[in-house]
Amino acid sequence: MGLIKLAAAGAVGYALYKYATQEKQKAAFASGPAPVRDSGPEHMTTPPKTWSKTDEAIDESFPASDPPSTY
Repeated sequence: MGLIKLAAAGAVGYALYKYATQEKQKAAFASGPAPVRDSGPEHMTTPPKTWSKTDEAIDESFPASDPPSTY
């Protein structure tokens, strides 16, 4: 019986947490998605002095979870 009470208290606590943070989430999404730049050094605010094919492959794959095959 104690486990059921603990689960119920956890569910109520989670519901209260979601309700309390609901306005923050709405405000974050109201501003729209974050800006994303195109790949390549010409689209960087401070491009590097040297740029190799490996750098290009890494930059094109970001934010993918897998590294590029040429690396």
